Amino acid sequence: MAQRRITLAHGNGGRFMRELIDEVFARHLNDGQLDTHTDAAHLDLSGDLLFTTDGFTVKPLEFPGGSIGSLAVHGTVNDLAVAGAIPRVLSLNVFIEEGLEFAQLERIVADLARAARDCGVQVVAGDTKVLPHGECSGLYLATSGIGLRATPGVLSLRNIRPGDALLVNGSVGDHGTAVMLAREQFGLRGDLRSDAASVLPYAQALFDLPGLRFMRDPTRGGLATVAHEIASACGLSVRLSEPAILVKDPVRAVCEMLGYDPYYLACEGRVVAVVDPEAADEVLARWRGIDGSEPSRIGQLEEGASRVILETALGGQRFLEELEDDPLPRIC
Repeated sequence: MAQRRITLAHGNGGRFMRELIDEVFARHLNDGQLDTHTDAAHLDLSGDLLFTTDGFTVKPLEFPGGSIGSLAVHGTVNDLAVAGAIPRVLSLNVFIEEGLEFAQLERIVADLARAARDCGVQVVAGDTKVLPHGECSGLYLATSGIGLRATPGVLSLRNIRPGDALLVNGSVGDHGTAVMLAREQFGLRGDLRSDAASVLPYAQALFDLPGLRFMRDPTRGGLATVAHEIASACGLSVRLSEPAILVKDPVRAVCEMLGYDPYYLACEGRVVAVVDPEAADEVLARWRGIDGSEPSRIGQLEEGASRVILETALGGQRFLEELEDDPLPRIC
């Protein structure tokens, strides 16, 4: 039996487009405030608002642990969370390639809707476009999000001081490796799941913590890129401890076989926090109480040149250079 697929007619503004929106998007997302019959959403929000926007082009569209749909929600929610906000509403722009199967599109939208419900956010506005075959890798998503600031002050790189501690709430490199394995390239397969998830519980656990300086989710470019961002902005050295950074055995094995460095691979459910060193133990205690996580104190800020130094398990050290080439295509 032939699978029903998206055609260019589903993007022309006529009956097919209306049916697509009603059958797929409105059906899954109308438990929120999405009104498909208006051109703008009314928002009843007050307070100190934070706004973010992002785009998602992961390939394959579905992978162990998530899909481009849940990834779009988590990515936007996470950007707000690490900035110190409680996410409230999202917008969703959808770019669909002609020929995409309806069944896959519906699975992805259902996954997106489920992630939004789990994160406590509502999709309140959106738009749909259909691109000719060959002009899009199946499906692109673009989101924007608004949240309410929940921290007493602004979290900023400018707050960081020498001696501050760096912590992460779990293993690194899971998402980048899981997506690569899902492509079944290089003859490799595996059961590793992406870490893609909302980091709001981890961020929210620190909102009232004195000594919280800054948070970032290490997506594209991974942990090493966040470390370089901190070093460059603060004019300090970031010293990381290799034994303290959790890398799962499957991630390490794939990296060793293919020559990747796990510290540069994307994570989609991790938080890097910079805190006053006296607050580090409290961060670990709070994070350990969330969903069986394995947080660790992975390094510190030091006076010196803006660089990232990794102290190895053998007692040596090496410089982690700033990322230039993208190690993996379309991972977020």
